[in-house]
Amino acid sequence: MPDMQEIMKKAQEMQTHMQKAQKEITNTVVEGVAGGGLIKVKMNGNHRVLSVYIASSLMDEDEETIADLAAAAFNDAAEKIEAATKKKMMEIAKEMNLPEDFGGAGGTGAGA
Repeated sequence: MPDMQEIMKKAQEMQTHMQKAQKEITNTVVEGVAGGGLIKVKMNGNHRVLSVYIASSLMDEDEETIADLAAAAFNDAAEKIEAATKKKMMEIAKEMNLPEDFGGAGGTGAGA
């Protein structure tokens, strides 16, 4: 039977790692880009949009084109945040000798 003190120590260590990782993820800023840089979106790890850039040359385009490019830029930024989160979770798993698919962070789970 595993030692309860050792289990509690490991749980506390995991909690500490997770809190540190969450702070790092929150402070991460990525840039989503669409249309070859015509639209850029900066987003932090909490999926909060920090800034949006729309090239003035797009103002002559129709509303649907601008909306499609904006959606693509937002999605690009969100995907980059998800990738950074997955990478951080994999680092934690490795540091703590946990399976690589800990918390769905591995490459074999849904969404990978």
